[in-house]
Amino acid sequence: MTTMGSPAAEPWRVETATADMRKRIHAGDFRQQGGSQGQLPTAGKLGEKYGLSRVSINRVIANLRAEGLIETRSGNRGALVRDWTPIVFLPQQEFQAKTGPNADLLTRLVEAVAREGESRIDDVTAEPADERIRSRLSLRPGEHVGVRRRTSVVDGVPTLTDDSFVPLRLVDGTDWLAPGNVGRGTNMVLAELGHELVRSVDEMRPRYTTEEENLRLGLGAGANSSVNAIELVSTGFDREDMAVQVTVLTLPGPRNTVVYERHRPRKTEDSE
Repeated sequence: MTTMGSPAAEPWRVETATADMRKRIHAGDFRQQGGSQGQLPTAGKLGEKYGLSRVSINRVIANLRAEGLIETRSGNRGALVRDWTPIVFLPQQEFQAKTGPNADLLTRLVEAVAREGESRIDDVTAEPADERIRSRLSLRPGEHVGVRRRTSVVDGVPTLTDDSFVPLRLVDGTDWLAPGNVGRGTNMVLAELGHELVRSVDEMRPRYTTEEENLRLGLGAGANSSVNAIELVSTGFDREDMAVQVTVLTLPGPRNTVVYERHRPRKTEDSE
């Protein structure tokens, strides 16, 4: 079991104690030998270990509960480590999207495994494109993009951030920039505008979540709240091979598994 010790010999604070407990939970310190749901020490014992008051320890527990890492039940002396099965995210299903109430990819993924999910719209705006987005969309310097920032919530836990960027000249004044969820899906809006997405180039890299993402994902404030994540940057192209949309997804490792499915092309008579 990990030994508790104050970082750099400084007194523990709510933020650092929360970060330490988060790491210990992810490391499986509180799991039972068979891997089943474990139980945290009582608030009193945690207070002794970290040198924090009962009020401060209650804040630590509240933080961990808000992140979906633990749950408290009436009659239990200590909080329980929450059983969490990562969402299996399949980017290749984007082009199988349907219209109607279940058009959203996340909704279809979680319904398939009997879980509850929703896409929370954090922001819909227009802003200058930064270099990363500008280069992928082949925009002129200073050109603006429409932006939709979403956070996907599964079983009440923020699971991933999902931010889309499209040249503003393509979507200005359309439903793509409408606040809230678009019932038929924003990809359908692009198709109606003559820019159906038919191909994507996906780039993945590991990194830590940013402070902004920590807040959106309920991980807490400050650098100590960051966790390992997969960043998936997907550039979507229309039938004219024009780059139309860049989507940046941040998938915290403990909450997501990314799965790609590949197929060997069928042989034709000409290729034999």
